Formats: sequence, C-alpha cells, structure tokens
Amino acid sequence: MSTAPVDTAAGIWHPRFVWVTVGSIALIFLAAIQSLAVTTVMPIVSADLDGDALFAVAFAGTLATSVIGMVAVGAWCDRGGVLAPLTTAVVLFVGGLLLAGLAPTMGWLVVGRLIQGLGTGGQTVALYVVVARVYPPLLHGRVFAAFSAAWVIPSVIGPSLAGLVTELIDWRWVFLGVAALTMAAFVMVVARLHGLPLRTDEPATARVAPRLLCAVAVAAGALALSLAGELGGYAGVVIAASVVVIVIASRPLLPRGTVRAQRGLPSVVLMRGLIAGSLFGAEIYVPYLLIDQYGFSPTWAGLGLTAAALTWAVAADVQGRFGDRLGNARITLLGTAMLMAATLVAGAVALFSLTPLVLIGGWAFAGAGMGLMYPRLTVLTLAYSTPQNQGFNSAALSISDAVGSATAIAAMGLVFTALRQTDAAFPVVFALAAGLAALAMVPGLRLGHAHETRAPI
Repeated sequence: MSTAPVDTAAGIWHPRFVWVTVGSIALIFLAAIQSLAVTTVMPIVSADLDGDALFAVAFAGTLATSVIGMVAVGAWCDRGGVLAPLTTAVVLFVGGLLLAGLAPTMGWLVVGRLIQGLGTGGQTVALYVVVARVYPPLLHGRVFAAFSAAWVIPSVIGPSLAGLVTELIDWRWVFLGVAALTMAAFVMVVARLHGLPLRTDEPATARVAPRLLCAVAVAAGALALSLAGELGGYAGVVIAASVVVIVIASRPLLPRGTVRAQRGLPSVVLMRGLIAGSLFGAEIYVPYLLIDQYGFSPTWAGLGLTAAALTWAVAADVQGRFGDRLGNARITLLGTAMLMAATLVAGAVALFSLTPLVLIGGWAFAGAGMGLMYPRLTVLTLAYSTPQNQGFNSAALSISDAVGSATAIAAMGLVFTALRQTDAAFPVVFALAAGLAALAMVPGLRLGHAHETRAPI
C-alpha cells in the first residue's frame, strides 16, 4: 500500500480510507443486525419448525463452521491479497442466509446456518486483515472502536425490529432482508478495495491442508457436542470425545502456549475465547427467559439485549480513546467484573423470579465489560503481528472466539435441556457463564504489551 503521509487528525474518515471505513462498518452493522435478530427470533423459529431439539445447534453450528472459514481465509490472506477471500466469504454468508430464510424444516435452517458460518468467519478475518493493510497502526484502535460502535443502531432497532418483522410479516424476512442489504454493502467496499494494493510483499509459505483438517475436526467436535443430548445412553461418550477432539484439533490453529496462558499473544487469544463463551453462551437465554417465564412478545424480548449492546458501544469508544491510560490489567479487571456481575444478576432473576427490569438493567453490565475488552484484544493481536502472520493471528483470535462460544453454547445447551423441567435450568446456565468470566482473569492479567498505539484524542 502507499506510504504517503496521512493526516491523522482526519483519522479513519480521511479521503484515502473513507469508503473502506464506510463499507466495512456497513458489513459489521449487518452482521450485528443478523446476530441480534436471530437471538431474538430463534425461540419463535424453533417453535414454528418444531425444532426445539436443534435450538442450541442453530447457534453453535454457525460458530463451529466459522472456524473453517477463518482458517481458510486467514491462510488465503497471508498468501496474497484480501479481495478474493473477502468476496468468497460474503457470498457464503449471503447464501446461508437465503437457505435459512427459505428453509421448510429446522434441519434445513441449520444447514443454512452452517453455510452462513463459513462466510461469517471468513468475513471477520478478511476485514481484520483489511484494517492491518489499509490503515496505519496509529488508527487501528479507532477502526475497531468504530466496528464495535457499528452495533449501536442494531442494538437499538435490531432485536425489536426482528420481533416486529416476525409478528407483522414473517420471521423468514429476518434472514432474507439481511442477505439483500449485505450484497449492497459489499459492493460499496469492494469498489474502493479494487484500487488499493493489498497483497503482502512476503507471502507465507506454510502448508494449509493440516490446519484446514484441524478446523474441520474442531467444527465436527463442536457440532457433535451440541447434538450429544439427542443420543441417549451414548451422550457421555460423545461429550468426552468431542471435548478431546476440540482441544487437540484447536492447538495448531492457535499461537503456541495458548492453552497454558503464556504471556503475550497466547493469553490475548485465550482470554478472547473465555469471555466470548461466557457472554454468548448466556446471551441466547436472555430473550428465552423473557419469553418463557415472563410472557414477553418477541418485540419486547428483543429489548432485553438493547441496553447491553448500547453499553458495549459506549465502552468500546472509551477503550479506543483511553485504553492506553487504563492499561491492560485494569481493563481486564473492570471488564471481567462487569461480565460476572451481569451473569450472576441474570441467574438471580431466574432463581428468585425478580422483575424482568432487573435482568434488562443488569445485562447492560455485560455489554460494558465486553466493550472494554473486545476491541482491546483485537488491537493487541495486530500489535503482536507481522505482515507474514496477520492472517494467522487474526484467524486465531476469531477461532478462539468461535470455539469458546460454540463450546459454551453447546455445553450450556446440554445442561439446559437436562434441567429444562426444573427451576434450575436458567440459573445454572448463567452460573456457568459467571464461572467462565472469572476464569478469563487468568490470561487477562498476562496480556503484556506489544507497543500498541492509539489514535489521537
């Protein structure tokens, strides 16, 4: 890319970057709309398609196959440009949405979600590499803060809009509408990327096939884990085997020392997986609880996620501006404490039948904690990277995110299903999420510093 001086006062809205910024944020925005919308309407979808047994699989499956997309696109980017991998990822994402939106059964919807996952994972990694190759390091913090802020409008309108679409038209348009808008956003960003030199000068040469096989094994393990509850007497064996496969197959996809929480990049990647598992494993049960125990409509249940997404965006902006002053250790302690508090409050609401306003207000702390931690971990990952491993490290961060989320969702789904006829189902799920948040403090205090920089305030 060009090394001509850039007016950093203009930041990510400098004429050189503006269309890449707008298009990338639009893709993040639509991914956010889809994620929040599906979380809201999935209880209705599973009831309509008689697919309660596949409820958790519809979430975990997308995350599981996203690992394959991340590895493939990460390796593709490290070997050359980013435009072709990004295009492929967007096509898979849109194709999966179309299949899910037209699905006649829950099984077909899950297949669509699996294809969608391939695109989601690849798109995330490709956009991270775009940031690394288009923007100077000084602006990386601002870009990722903008990505987090792209969740603001979806957080305000996404869940409720999804509920309204479901009630007034049909839940299928939650998938089909996002598919159409995603193509429009992609055209916006690809037009500008065509004019930029995005190929690395020193392409990676490491073999890709072994890593792809490991990614497929991780995805299969996560899917098997989420389906284990349907296997009767063999469930225990399948659960144990799935966990072993996930752990062993994940190791080549992550930086060496990740499992041991080695100081630096390995701890960055491990922490991302733990906090993702805590939040996303629990979050799908927030609207479920509001609908199941409090009789909320899909529209109003979606509001249960709005406060958290708003606080996420605000906290992400705070991190983007003051992250270096706060420091990594303080961000870890503040972020994990707020995530733990939110999950424990949610468990208390379910256990003691407290007013749902406590759940909605308490869940806002989860968003604030994640807003502090998520973009900071991304900035650290790029700061620890070189042009030769930007794709691998970006993929590793996203893989940890997806594996942590998919494994937590699958495990919590098994627990929830086993306890579904008791009053303990929701409280136990939220307690497990709190435990993961507490565990995240271990790598969180070993993040180190990689001379990360932030944009001027």
